Amino acid sequence: MSTDPLPDALLGPAEIRELAAALNVRPTKQRGQNFVIDANTVRRIVRTADVRPDDVVVEVGPGLGSLTLALLEVADRVTAVEIDDTLASALPATVAARMPSRADRFALVHSDAMQVTELPGPAPTALVANLPYNVAVPVLLHMLEHFPSIERTLVMVQAEVADRLAAAPGSKVYGVPSVKANWYAEVKRAGSIGRTVFWPAPNVDSGLVALTRRAEPLKTTADRREVFAVVDAAFAQRRKTLRAALAGWAGSAAAAEAALVAAGVSPQARGESLTVGEFARIAENKVDVEGAGQDAQAPAVRSYDTPHEEPGR
Repeated sequence: MSTDPLPDALLGPAEIRELAAALNVRPTKQRGQNFVIDANTVRRIVRTADVRPDDVVVEVGPGLGSLTLALLEVADRVTAVEIDDTLASALPATVAARMPSRADRFALVHSDAMQVTELPGPAPTALVANLPYNVAVPVLLHMLEHFPSIERTLVMVQAEVADRLAAAPGSKVYGVPSVKANWYAEVKRAGSIGRTVFWPAPNVDSGLVALTRRAEPLKTTADRREVFAVVDAAFAQRRKTLRAALAGWAGSAAAAEAALVAAGVSPQARGESLTVGEFARIAENKVDVEGAGQDAQAPAVRSYDTPHEEPGR
């Protein structure tokens, strides 16, 4: 099987604008659409993601196909998930025209990534995506949850979000995204992306985040939902001590203190100082109280502090 790309297979600024004009596509802030127009950048992303010839890659938000084509140069298969009607209908034709020898290795799923729980073909081994700012963290966590076969992930997000995802306990930006991502994987910053490689150019810088799934799941008797409920409660009121912040989750401040002490965590500590393992131990030691914890996840929807702007394609 030949993997040689066509010399001009990737999309540059002129090709991106031609495609957009032909489709009457105008990038929208609503969906965080900033298209990558630099071939060197997408090839760098593929190298940084350590995409291999036997990889089955899932890409979320392919847009006009800049990163898609670079992934197809290297990976065995690429499945792209696109919510936009116009972009989804156009991408297969773009792949067929610019990389005909690889077109049979490409599949498109026209759907909201947050609704996708299965994909066509072999199970994905890698996730590589330029994620829209308004859904970056939820989409990442959703994909890691529903596709345990994904071993390696590289996402491009707003630099601020990249910092949060890769933050260690004790950092000022350590929070819900940091802990939840770490539940699944080892997380690290993997580089920065400037503004000039996008069209239109955003008002913020972007960062790359690499995630390597844990070889073995975190050892705990608590399940993911139970642990995430503790995390959500702890950071919903991050200025409070855990004894106070977890009172609603536990049923009372006294019950929260009991769970914390049993987990070996100081009731006076704050969420930003805890590892994911410590959150798991707290969840393990919750005492069942009738009606307790029912509203624990209520503030979690926006607890990851959605940023105001981020490149999305």
